[in-house]
Amino acid sequence: MQTLNTLSTPEEKLAALCKKYAELLEEHRNSQKQMKLLQKKQSQLLQEKDHLRGEHSKAVLARSKLESLCRELQRHNRSLKEEGVQRAREEEEKRKEVTSHFQVTLNDIQLQMEQHNERNSKLRQENMELAERLKKLIEQYELREEHIDKVFKHKDLQQQLVDAKLQQAQEMLKEAEERHQREKDFLLKEAVESQRMCELMKQQETHLKQQLALYTEKFEEFQNTLSKSSEVFTTFKQEMEKMTKKIKKLEKETTLYRSRWESSNKALLEMAEEKTLRDKELEGLQVKIQRLEKLCRALQTERNDLNKRVQDLSAGGQGSLPDGGPERRPEAATASRDQGCEGPGAQSPSSPRVTEALCCPGAASTEMPGQAGPQESTSTTA
Repeated sequence: MQTLNTLSTPEEKLAALCKKYAELLEEHRNSQKQMKLLQKKQSQLLQEKDHLRGEHSKAVLARSKLESLCRELQRHNRSLKEEGVQRAREEEEKRKEVTSHFQVTLNDIQLQMEQHNERNSKLRQENMELAERLKKLIEQYELREEHIDKVFKHKDLQQQLVDAKLQQAQEMLKEAEERHQREKDFLLKEAVESQRMCELMKQQETHLKQQLALYTEKFEEFQNTLSKSSEVFTTFKQEMEKMTKKIKKLEKETTLYRSRWESSNKALLEMAEEKTLRDKELEGLQVKIQRLEKLCRALQTERNDLNKRVQDLSAGGQGSLPDGGPERRPEAATASRDQGCEGPGAQSPSSPRVTEALCCPGAASTEMPGQAGPQESTSTTA
């Protein structure tokens, strides 16, 4: 009104009003273009929101599946642990039984070996004594044989001497009959004594042969006992080999169970790592969803403000035409200019965020009814 009052002629006033009206039309067209851009962005946000809802549902399903798999794995792990503990207990019991049986057999074998050693030591001592006795007897026998040989040689010499004396006696028979008879008696006595000595030596020889037979029988008994002890030792060796084979089998089974347990632990660790990664991804998605909800709320508030301003502008334009005429139009133009300046400034900080985030649930229901109002108002004002 101040600008119109400054003008003098009504033509200038009409020209100024036309200019203001043209400016308002341009501002209104710009606001419509901005509304269309915002509607496009809103449709894109709704599409992204639906896409995110689908991804969120997929993530929830995957999470439920992972939770069920983790539970099944935990149950399987518990069952494996229980089986491993039971098998370890059974193996420990078996090992204890085997070790106890092995110790008992070792103690028995040690006792038997000690007894056999004592017997063998006694038999060795007896054999040594018998061997010494045999050596002594053999030496005595050899000495006696030498003595008998000497006696026989002596007798042969004596017989030769006797023959010589007989020959001499035959030659000197007549002269030495008495001497020959004496010598003959003496020789007969010596022959009798030598025969007796031969019989005694034969008896001693038979006695020594009997002793040798006894010693040979004892030696054979000693050899039999040694063979029996060697058989017992071989049986003990066989049992030891069987026990070592059983122990090796048990060690192989333990290594197999340990490898299975380690593989199950590795699988569990991998599943736990995957679960942590999925949890981190879910947390990131939740953070993104929260940011999108905040952005959607900010956009809704800005949209509601813009709708209110557009409605106010449309209401102000319709009321100023019949009531005030050309005097009230400049005020509406100034107000619309102020609102147009505030609108893009309010939208500018939210425009870069729209590219990063997605719309929150429930925005479509609140935004769609408000879109019809500004379009109708803009058509009426045009």
